[in-house]
Amino acid sequence: MRSTFRPLPAFTPYIVVTVVHLAAIAAGPPELVAATKLLLMPALLVGLVLGLPVLRTSLLLWGGLALVFSWLGDVLLQNPGDIGFLIGMGAFGLAHLAYLTLYLGPLRTRRVPWWGILLGVAWWAGMLAALALWLGSLLVPVAVYGLVLGAAAVCALATRPLVAVGAAVFLVSDTLLALDRFLPGFSVLELDLAIMLTYCLGQGLIIAGVVTVARRRAGFANAGQKVATPAGASAGSI
Repeated sequence: MRSTFRPLPAFTPYIVVTVVHLAAIAAGPPELVAATKLLLMPALLVGLVLGLPVLRTSLLLWGGLALVFSWLGDVLLQNPGDIGFLIGMGAFGLAHLAYLTLYLGPLRTRRVPWWGILLGVAWWAGMLAALALWLGSLLVPVAVYGLVLGAAAVCALATRPLVAVGAAVFLVSDTLLALDRFLPGFSVLELDLAIMLTYCLGQGLIIAGVVTVARRRAGFANAGQKVATPAGASAGSI
C-alpha cells in the first residue's frame, strides 16, 4: 500500500495544465493552446498512477488505456481533413471502450437503470437526426462512434456518482464538438472553451472517481490515511 500519496496532490499537475490550457484558449497564443492540449492526458495519467494505492489492478490497466487512447485522439484531431478526424475519432472510440470495460467491470456497483438506456437511445437518435444530412460519407463511422459514446455514458450510471457525472460531462463535450463540426449555423458563446472545459472536467471526474473507489476498497480515507479495521477484518481488495 502507498499511503503517502494523497488524491489532491496527485492531481495537481492535471489541474495546473488544465487551467493554463483553458486560459490559453480564452486569451493565449494558439501555440500554447496546442502545446498544453498534448499535456492534458499525460498529466491526468500521472494523477491516476500516483492516486492509486495499488498499481497492479484492472483499474490502472483500463483507466490508463482510456487516457492513452484519449491522448492519441487529441494528437490526431489536430490534423486537418477527414482522415485525421476519422483516425482521431477511432482513438477516442477505443478510449470509450476502455471506459466501458471499467464501468461494467471493476467499477460496477448496480444495474444500468432503464431510464438511462432510454435517455441514451434518445440522445443517439436525436444526434443522428440532427446531423445525418450533413455527415455524407462520415454517417456510418459517426453513428458507430456515437453508439459507443452513448453506451459508455449510460453504463457509467451503474458506477459511483462521481464517475457517472464525469461520463455525462464528457458526453456533453463530444456533443458540442459534433454539432460545431457538422451542423451549419450552430453557435455557442466561447464554444472552444466550453468544449475543452467539459472535456477536461469530464475526464478528470472519471479518473478521480476511479482513484476514490480504489482507495476506499484498499482501506484508505480521502485524506490518505489508513482506515482502522476491526481485528481479523479485511481492508478489502480491488
